[in-house]
Amino acid sequence: MFENILFQSASDLLARDIGSGGLPPSILLAGPAASGKLSTALEIARVLSCRASGTKGLWNCTCPSCLQHKVLVSQGMLLAGPGDRTLEIRAAKATLLSQNAKNSSHLEAARHLYLRAVRKLTLRFSPILWEGDDKISKTAPLLQSINESLEPLTPGRTIPAPDDLQKILDSVEKDAEKLESSFLYDSIPVFQIRNISSWAHLKSGEGKKVMVLENADRMADSARNALLKILEEPPEDLIFILTTQRRSAMLPTILSRVRTYNFFERGREQQEKVISRIFHYTPGFTHSKMPDDVGGFLQSYLDIQPEQVMAAAASYFAEIAQGHFPDAAAVMASCGSFRPRVLFTIFLRGIIKAQELFLASAEGVACSGRILEQLRMTADNVAIFNQGPQAALEQLARNLMQIDHDTGGGFRRLSGGD
Repeated sequence: MFENILFQSASDLLARDIGSGGLPPSILLAGPAASGKLSTALEIARVLSCRASGTKGLWNCTCPSCLQHKVLVSQGMLLAGPGDRTLEIRAAKATLLSQNAKNSSHLEAARHLYLRAVRKLTLRFSPILWEGDDKISKTAPLLQSINESLEPLTPGRTIPAPDDLQKILDSVEKDAEKLESSFLYDSIPVFQIRNISSWAHLKSGEGKKVMVLENADRMADSARNALLKILEEPPEDLIFILTTQRRSAMLPTILSRVRTYNFFERGREQQEKVISRIFHYTPGFTHSKMPDDVGGFLQSYLDIQPEQVMAAAASYFAEIAQGHFPDAAAVMASCGSFRPRVLFTIFLRGIIKAQELFLASAEGVACSGRILEQLRMTADNVAIFNQGPQAALEQLARNLMQIDHDTGGGFRRLSGGD
């Protein structure tokens, strides 16, 4: 049970609670990015549905329910919420190609890794979740194309020849990136919470149903209130699993109705072991050295490297410090339109780094505090209120220039320009 969740004590606590029958109907998995929260949530769903007796919950269980959950095709689970899946799909694609080229003993593990990476995205487009949204008709062709492409990779079938495999994976990647960038909401819309509520109250007749809500802190007040109503009176046959990187951003009333299992930042050696074991990576195939952490490993699959985005952020901030209004459209172009959206997060971190030189004086510390508050609001505008990155950058520039004006041109002075 939880054999693939590495170096997280929460997995031991969860195994104990599941084994004793003490798992509550609503739980929260809280911790930093790439710490295994979503993988753990999906494992909980598999373990709870396992029909085996002596081997119940083991990853190598071959009961029909476990086989469905391993490739994420079970009808007893829903997955919703925003999440950047593009980089994991690319990393899993590289793993499958490399293991196939080597005819490795890890080929089946690589197949499952890839199928799960893709379906972590496509599951968020279930008709159950999107009922009442006109986007569903636009996503259907992409989902059909992805599902048809994945058919030759079904476990038990022979992996296609290398050239055919490459074509299949390239096609899926293209469709998946369009699906994520064009249609996936950056915050959980209230209509999806209401659809979840309707699904939750339907009797399954097949044991526990599991609802996984990733990045549950990223929703507006209306969605939070709708979620709270479900948690106040959860259906008997439903387990609700929320995940978040920011527990402090969750409503206290929601936190009071869930049991929190904390995840922690793994140490460097532990991160390297995760990369090696999960992605079967060794330096030389796709990277010249072992990345320092899982996040850095995934970011190495970006079309635009973080250093370029950080440089664009420094230039953006320098323009404002000089009293010029930056060209947000040009910033967008230089940063690949912030697709995947993790690039926007990296850009904001670049501004944080650029303004750190203000911390050398008391005046600068006060100014920095106001800047950081604006950056937090900008991040929330994009992640929670679905504001476009270009509009967010234009609004941020105006707000930062107001701070500069309020401090009598403090940006230039504090940065050493005067």
